Amino acid sequence: MNTKPNKKYQKIVLAYSGGLDTSVLIPWLKENYGCEVIAVSGNVGQASELEGLEEKALKTGASKLYIEDLTKEFVDDYIIPTIQAGATYEQYLLGTSFARPLIAKRIVEIAKAEGADAICHGCTGKGNDQVRFELAIKAFAPDMDIIAPWRFWELNSREKEIAYAEEHQIPLKINKETNYSKDKNLWHLSHEGLDLEDPANEAPINVEGFLELGVSPQQAPDEPTEITIHFENGKPTALNGETMDSVALIEALNKVGGANGIGILDIVENRLVGMKSRGVYETPGGTILYAAHNKLEEITLDKETKHYKELVALKFGELVYNGLWYTPLRKALSAFVDETQKTVTGDVKLKLYKGNIIPCSVTSPYSLYSAGMATFDEDDCYDQADSAGFINLFGLPIKVRALQDQMLSEQTGNHFPDVE
Repeated sequence: MNTKPNKKYQKIVLAYSGGLDTSVLIPWLKENYGCEVIAVSGNVGQASELEGLEEKALKTGASKLYIEDLTKEFVDDYIIPTIQAGATYEQYLLGTSFARPLIAKRIVEIAKAEGADAICHGCTGKGNDQVRFELAIKAFAPDMDIIAPWRFWELNSREKEIAYAEEHQIPLKINKETNYSKDKNLWHLSHEGLDLEDPANEAPINVEGFLELGVSPQQAPDEPTEITIHFENGKPTALNGETMDSVALIEALNKVGGANGIGILDIVENRLVGMKSRGVYETPGGTILYAAHNKLEEITLDKETKHYKELVALKFGELVYNGLWYTPLRKALSAFVDETQKTVTGDVKLKLYKGNIIPCSVTSPYSLYSAGMATFDEDDCYDQADSAGFINLFGLPIKVRALQDQMLSEQTGNHFPDVE
């Protein structure tokens, strides 16, 4: 149930990031609903963005702020399963998409513990996040009221929100001139709005201060960086021979990838709500992990499994993007993916150079690649004469059709068909 300010509540739990939308929401909710506001922020690796958050939330009227460290759960239960699936959405590596269901689940848990009447989020009525938050809330608290002010409030532009914040002395890290809409977590950083709204405008990736997780390819070092990633059952477990915790490994890859201009994506994507939207994404570590994982699957998965898994990856990516993480289909697809990962163990060596990821080597104890089979030199494990019978059988439908067309052409004088 979505509600406007014609209903009063005793206690509302707010999904709080400290950004523009949620900063103005605390006083706005108190003014319009006459309620206690409890803020909840999910730490999914946004680091410095959490500094001073509690003081800010309390000063603007929240009764308390929960800062929940969800980073490890985010990586192990959401990021890695998505990497294993090879799932993307129109090239986008789903950085915001799979963070929202996790945060929403924790918000529901706190709302229940606090005895809250409603949950509020600051997502716009044009975006994808409103769907991701609310579908997760419905999955865990189907009877909970949901308040989404962007659908009906008077602060229907970011300029009006900034003016409201200034009137209520709410400190902001942005102003009207630097008002990019950003989302940051351990996995990525997204940039939207302002000049990026016009696809005719080049993204300012070479402008100082725009990129935060790395540098542009033009500004990257002139010498390549070599790295080796080890996987166990499709999960990255070591970097350059050093066993690492999953969070630390992504942090390390973000650093080396960012320094080499890796993982900058500028796309116009198709939003769930139907419109196209332009965004610039920084995903340095994630881009490396996807490339390495795919390289390892090249030698550890058989043809039929790998090809079918690509179909699964497409659907998996759509489910994640559309906020359908907590659904039977996503769980079923993950079960399939888990089965495919049992042999995805080995080492992948990559060279990072000015935005490029260059494969160097891949090894696995479960490799299906046979040098003896594939060699162009003389071998004793493959009789090349066998290929003639294979081609005769494989091409039989084509031959039968051609003979039929030839017979019809002779009978009618017409040419059947034009096969070129």
